[in-house]
Amino acid sequence: MIEVQGLTKLYGDFVAVNELSFSVQLGEVMGLVGPNGAGKTTTLRCLAGIIPPTRGDIRVCGSALAQAPIPAKQQLAFLTDEPRLFDYLTVWQHLNFVARIYQVANWEQLATPLLQELEIMDKRDKLPGELSRGMKQKLALACGLLHSPKVIFFDEPLTGLDPLGIRRMKDSILKRARDGAAIIISSHLLHLVQEICSHILILKNGRKVIDGTLAEITRKFSQQPGDANLEEIFFRATSEPPAPPPVVADAPKT
Repeated sequence: MIEVQGLTKLYGDFVAVNELSFSVQLGEVMGLVGPNGAGKTTTLRCLAGIIPPTRGDIRVCGSALAQAPIPAKQQLAFLTDEPRLFDYLTVWQHLNFVARIYQVANWEQLATPLLQELEIMDKRDKLPGELSRGMKQKLALACGLLHSPKVIFFDEPLTGLDPLGIRRMKDSILKRARDGAAIIISSHLLHLVQEICSHILILKNGRKVIDGTLAEITRKFSQQPGDANLEEIFFRATSEPPAPPPVVADAPKT
């Protein structure tokens, strides 16, 4: 599971994430949404151990990320919208390399069905330069899932995928959740978040606006029963309160 208490990230005087606390249990899929600059990617990078938080506590499957980074990172995968691949390793060699890093025994037995599931088995001997953007995304996903992580972070997972690839990606995410993984998805595609997420966390200016199940936040932001989808909830939760009307002084009497 993922447990976050008081996560704060400062860049000089700029507060990117401010006192953020939440948890994601095994089997849950949480959608992390917010306007541009809300702190979503910074949050995910802190959770994955890529950048250190200024303060706060992050635990991955019971391991404190700051004090025990290796056991924590062994349980997680962070999949970005820009695949980071090695130009001179084939698809199969990428998986071999990842298996050696994570010490995955009998990795070939895991890699073959994984490539079949993602429909890139026929590309196993191809280099990244020979793959389309969508195929590169699938290879990055295969590398991230090879060690069977219990915690998975997705940052804009549908970038570059065609409609069939989008469906396959949704199925892969839901399959991992059913198998017991705790998943966070950051995406501007609110229909995707609404389709596959059980919980929603909305950020604005680095602060938590609301956190709860989709049903809970729907009840909170619905003006009448059944009137709010996630898009409407998002706009209501993140909109600025209307400015008070200007005060016009009375004209002087003559």
